[in-house]
Amino acid sequence: MNIRFFQVDAFTGKPFKGNPAGVCILDAPLPDSTLQSIAAENNLPETAFLSKESDGYRLRWFTPTVEMKLCGHATLASAHVLWENNLETPDKVLQFHTLSGLLTAARRGQRIELDFPASGQEPVVLPVALRQLFKDNYVNATYSTDRYIVELPSAEAVTGFIPDFHLLEQYRCVITAKGAPDTPYDFISRYFAVPLGVNEDPVTGSAHCCLATYWAPLLGKQEFFAYQASPRGGEMKVILQGNRVLMQGEAVTVISGTYHI
Repeated sequence: MNIRFFQVDAFTGKPFKGNPAGVCILDAPLPDSTLQSIAAENNLPETAFLSKESDGYRLRWFTPTVEMKLCGHATLASAHVLWENNLETPDKVLQFHTLSGLLTAARRGQRIELDFPASGQEPVVLPVALRQLFKDNYVNATYSTDRYIVELPSAEAVTGFIPDFHLLEQYRCVITAKGAPDTPYDFISRYFAVPLGVNEDPVTGSAHCCLATYWAPLLGKQEFFAYQASPRGGEMKVILQGNRVLMQGEAVTVISGTYHI
């Protein structure tokens, strides 16, 4: 079987920035073990697998070690591939059937807009390992669905944070702060997902589903310009609309080819 493959840098307009994702277009189903092997072979934060389904596509995401329930950047990459290769018309709203329900993507000028579920959070006492990691150098901590959100005192604290991956090995953790006054960003963040085989994810759509609800009451607004301050870096526009989060970003293809299975 030949499988069309693309590697896309998402939430950026420049190659080698943003978050890299693999996108595989399937003409026939494959065993989960094969999908996981392809994702491990790619060794990217996520590999997306697309297959035609009724009015849209079945979309699944795999890290090198596990299947994910929700992934923003690989969804953005998938929509980009479908439009760039003329597999869908530019004016069509794309529908993706996923483990997190129906997700959509639409063109907004040079950007792609994703419609995702918002994630709330609740106050939490950090586990011992994370208290040891952050000591008293944080403002607030909450828990959202499957990850901790830790607000640090400044943007500089986020960019200069040195993670201890041993202390993070059992926890998915987002660190965040208000954007520095001399930047256009409302807030910045970094995301560590060691239990998923991704020490630091470059740019994370799913994290912004909870960051939007975290920052909305603190900043008194519903629309944000956000920056994820990983070594690769990436930015997106984020809009909170009730129980949904709209995320807008660009994408660029850097590799295309064929898997021979």
